[in-house]
Amino acid sequence: MAPVISAPPPFDLKSTAWTLTALRLQTTDLAVFADALAARVADAPGLFDDDPVVLDLSPLRDDASAVIDFDALLACLRRHRLVPIAVQGGNEAQTAAARAVGLAEALDAAAPQRSPAPLTEVVREVEVIKEVVKEVEVLREVPGTPVPTMVVDKPLRSGQRVYAKGGDLIVTAVVSFGAEVIADGNVHVYAPLRGRAIAGARGDTSARIFSTCLEPQLVAIAGIYRTTETALPAEVLGKPAVVRLDGERIRVEPLTA
Repeated sequence: MAPVISAPPPFDLKSTAWTLTALRLQTTDLAVFADALAARVADAPGLFDDDPVVLDLSPLRDDASAVIDFDALLACLRRHRLVPIAVQGGNEAQTAAARAVGLAEALDAAAPQRSPAPLTEVVREVEVIKEVVKEVEVLREVPGTPVPTMVVDKPLRSGQRVYAKGGDLIVTAVVSFGAEVIADGNVHVYAPLRGRAIAGARGDTSARIFSTCLEPQLVAIAGIYRTTETALPAEVLGKPAVVRLDGERIRVEPLTA
């Protein structure tokens, strides 16, 4: 009798984490939106490369009269190489309309994430005082397990994306135009940075981007970004520089020793 060979299952389901662009919709006037998006793409060619995007409707949530033509909106996004896959932040009617055109409902992952509370352990100490044994409970803070820094030592070509979840990212080779480096913490590029760099991807406003040769397609920290439509000043373009947040504004400064 031939042995029975069990076939592998046709598919697996696994939990994973993705970093997605959130497009916050501020108006239901799609003509105004389309003009603004076209102008943004014209100023930064190649800004989008079939990137998945979540539509954030939170600015329109409290306006009961805000009706969105999702068919027209999705067609506009796809013309500019954005791939809408989900919606978040809308009211019940807006979310229902989005689901009707095939968008999933996403949790608001763009909200800043609080650092996990430090672990505590209960330490029981025994002390003898006048021959009387006492049991004392002491709470001692124990730091959580640190997240290791991710290091990439090979060049990143157009279309490649690297994400350092929960920590910093260090790249020691060129990040080419069209490549993307993302970190929940800081991004360090000890080579020309010509693609996109995103630090503080889960809302850390203290994160920074460092490069020894800053020529970026886009830089972003905690959801606030700057593209090549705003030219970098001569003192930082192609030179060592650091990118940080100053309130709601991106600041780019020379990196001095």
